[in-house]
Amino acid sequence: MDARGSRAAAGSRLLQLRVALVSVLLVAAAAGSQAQLQVGFYDTLCPAAEIIVQEEVSKAVSGNPGVAASLLRLHFHDCFVRGCDASVLLDSTPGNTAEKDAPPNTSLRGFEVIDSAKTRLEQACFGVVSCADVLAFAARDALALVGGNAYQVPAGRRDGNVSVAQETNGNLPPPTASVSQLNQIFGSKGLTQADMVALSGAHTIGNAHCSSFDSRLYSYGPNAAGQDPSMDPTYLAALAQQCPQQPAGADGTVAMDPVTPTAFDTNYYASIVAKRGLLASDQALLADPTTAAQVVGYTNSPDTFQTDFAAAMVKMGAIGVLTGTAGTIRATCRVAN
Repeated sequence: MDARGSRAAAGSRLLQLRVALVSVLLVAAAAGSQAQLQVGFYDTLCPAAEIIVQEEVSKAVSGNPGVAASLLRLHFHDCFVRGCDASVLLDSTPGNTAEKDAPPNTSLRGFEVIDSAKTRLEQACFGVVSCADVLAFAARDALALVGGNAYQVPAGRRDGNVSVAQETNGNLPPPTASVSQLNQIFGSKGLTQADMVALSGAHTIGNAHCSSFDSRLYSYGPNAAGQDPSMDPTYLAALAQQCPQQPAGADGTVAMDPVTPTAFDTNYYASIVAKRGLLASDQALLADPTTAAQVVGYTNSPDTFQTDFAAAMVKMGAIGVLTGTAGTIRATCRVAN
């Protein structure tokens, strides 16, 4: 090998080492964030904290089971933009459009449940419980009320004071995402492909707007005038009846899982196997051999899905958290301190 070859080889090894070091640092940072959170964080600081959140969530879900999906989605959309810092709860101001008013978030619901819980928490323990932790507790409690596994939530998150609508761009997976796009977005948050497939199971509850999938019904393919051939024709026809072609601005909703829309089960995965995934990003999971195997596995083992989903929720809940002296405890979840 000549000198130039030796230098090239050395440069290649150096680049590999740098990439490996960056990967190690990212993993270490994610592990460190999770380590700073702890189960029972409020046991002495505010013993009633988790009970208060549970009571408010139970009241809301008993009145409207659809609230469970809303609270789960709130937590997800919070964590994927700026980390789990409750930035999704902040209202826009005259000088700033907040995350909640960005296009991917205008359909978010459940804010009033968080407000009710936070009001009671401030009365019980002023300035102690963060809005970010309320979101994490609420998602867990909502899930348990509709059939999900109860799990322990490590707490100790603190709140951010910044919320910018533009930061939702590229951080929240679009309904048209492919598996590679999903992997990129979830991977950038320290989540694996297996985590992504498990967390996608949240689509077994709740509704989707027609606009998030109607391109599969009316404008699919090269000429933007066909129908998605990966969708079961009977299901496609039923969706076309529920979501007829409408003028701009008309946008109804459809249950993500038409069989058990308010039960947290594995029907979402069974629908994908039957080519009845509602969103293109759902059906895409069947097109990749690895994700397809996990999808099929969950249909055969609901307990495995429940365990994996709970573990992935805990992992997601540690994304970019503020702890210790970082961040703040907002007195009102909608307003920065």
